Amino acid sequence: MLKTRVITAIVLLAVFLPVTLFAPLGWFAALIGLVVVFAAWEWARLLKAGATGSIVYAVIAAIVVALSTHLPVPRPLFQAAGVFWIVAGPYVLLRKPTLAAGAWRVFLLLVGLVVFAACWHALVSARAAGVAFVLSLLLLVWLADIGAYFAGKAFGKHKLAPAISPGKTWEGAVGGWVAVMVVAGLAIALHAFEPTLYSALAAQLGVGRALFVLTVLVAFSVIGDLFESMLKRQAGVKDSSQLLPGHGGVLDRIDALLPVLPLAMLLLGQGSA
Repeated sequence: MLKTRVITAIVLLAVFLPVTLFAPLGWFAALIGLVVVFAAWEWARLLKAGATGSIVYAVIAAIVVALSTHLPVPRPLFQAAGVFWIVAGPYVLLRKPTLAAGAWRVFLLLVGLVVFAACWHALVSARAAGVAFVLSLLLLVWLADIGAYFAGKAFGKHKLAPAISPGKTWEGAVGGWVAVMVVAGLAIALHAFEPTLYSALAAQLGVGRALFVLTVLVAFSVIGDLFESMLKRQAGVKDSSQLLPGHGGVLDRIDALLPVLPLAMLLLGQGSA
């Protein structure tokens, strides 16, 4: 299993790093479009749309993303996705409705198209702002995840959401937040690799409020992670798919990004004319 994980990680890095760092924006946009389409396919599978239905949904998601490029500005997509995560995300985690049935399944299939289109636009907009900017945005989620893993292993005692994801703890969540605060604080203080998400927030809001906004984004990265965990638990699967051997599915890799991306773009005032 470890060998498989390492090989998959190397292949992914060999594809994504050169495209992110050096390729024209159009190539990056195409690659992210492919990621979004696969994630949409997995989203439909978790909502029990069936084999054919999931493929059809992925095709529709690709069409929606393509059509959304003709929007004058992507801000309405960011706003719609943001409202979903702010309102429906916590509600679902607290009330735990059955997501793959009835009105909830229809709602999530429809809103998923907005969520994935917003994800694509946010990443492309971030990449257009610069390589350091898009990497800093991704780094926020990666740091929160890595910090939570190690802090949870070392100190985890109090379960965060035992009915949804038994392995996650409050100590781990705090550890992820601390990791983000330390790196963001250093990046702001040292003016490292600007412009980044951290420097942009500090310039617009001041350091104190920037760190508060980053705290909110870390919280929503946890909500995104738990939301997908709930989808998987209700679907009776461990991973969203086996597209990435040793790592699960695409959605498993981007679940925490889905709420963070549109909210970060909104808080920065991105996507408006």
